Amino acid sequence: MKKSLLALAVSGAFAVSAHAQSSVTLYGLIDTGIVYTNNQTGHSAWQMATSSTQNTVFGLKGSEDLGGGLHAVFKLEQGFNLNNGTQAFSGDGFGSQAWVGLQSDPYGTVTFGRQFDVVNDLLGPLSAESNTWGGNIAAHPFENDNLAADSVVVNNTVKYVSPTIAGITGEAMYSFSNAAGGFANNRVYGFSVGYSQGPVNLAAGYLQFNNPGGGVLGTNPNGAIAVKDGSANFIAERQRIWGAGGNYTFGPATVGLVWSHTQIDNMASVISLGTGNYMPLGGTLRLDNFEVNAKYALTPALTLSAAYTYTDGAYSDGATNATPGWNTVMLQTDYSLSKRTDVYLEGVYQNVHGAPAGSVLGDAMINTLSPSSTSTQVAVTVGIRHAF
Repeated sequence: MKKSLLALAVSGAFAVSAHAQSSVTLYGLIDTGIVYTNNQTGHSAWQMATSSTQNTVFGLKGSEDLGGGLHAVFKLEQGFNLNNGTQAFSGDGFGSQAWVGLQSDPYGTVTFGRQFDVVNDLLGPLSAESNTWGGNIAAHPFENDNLAADSVVVNNTVKYVSPTIAGITGEAMYSFSNAAGGFANNRVYGFSVGYSQGPVNLAAGYLQFNNPGGGVLGTNPNGAIAVKDGSANFIAERQRIWGAGGNYTFGPATVGLVWSHTQIDNMASVISLGTGNYMPLGGTLRLDNFEVNAKYALTPALTLSAAYTYTDGAYSDGATNATPGWNTVMLQTDYSLSKRTDVYLEGVYQNVHGAPAGSVLGDAMINTLSPSSTSTQVAVTVGIRHAF
């Protein structure tokens, strides 16, 4: 009897120890508000919106200590639309993120599943469009460089993240097409590197999509970049993204510069995130985004931020050549009610010029909204965010 009690006590102690070395956390973020737009498809609009700045999500994340500096890690995250309860990625149970992997303290982390890309991971946080002080509504035209918080999420991804050494972190990824006989048909690969020491943050990276959304022929629409759930921004033969940026913090102020270059070859269509519809657009499109951003903490609770992006474009479909340009301006003020709840007022202005007549490129289209019927669009949103 005593031996049995001793064995039970020992096994209980091991169970408590194992439990203490593992963790599972339920978390989430809710972002909702009212948006006024001066022109959406020819009409002004007052709308209740969700995820204007940050993605509205809930999820589970966890870690298990395997010993020797090795951990099993996972994340399951679902995005949703607060105003009507629908899925942000239609038909996906965990469309925002779904991955599992191994983390080694000395050697880095390898993860497998549906994940954000490596350029979004390291360069995104240096852009206003990836942060609470700007966010999704402040994205570059057509969200062409995947830097916003609502960016493309990539299927079938193997990602490696290095440990941080002397402030330097590197990432690399490969996303399989999962198509029999079509290894390169709708695949993704890329790499990035970041540096963070004291007030200085720098990052750069490269990303390539082959036949995103199945490409012009649509032969593998749900490979690495899926069509059915709205993950794709462009349907094309190839999309390549280069980018670099940095910011510097001094006292309550942070200023930053970001450049990104997007090259889209042999397009079939571009997607309007606001409407979810595909708009036919053939040819090739090159976009260079030049962003300057700044934020300033007036008090620990009150922050002002601004960003200006000039997007220089070049378009050709053989018969038509054009050099469209976009001016996008964002202003925001944010007030923290607590560590987990804040309210914000944000305005975004976009104007496009030089686009081909009658082309979707000629209509201003602020991210998350339906396109304007003219070359100019203005949106103002007042919202509340709560993290848990």
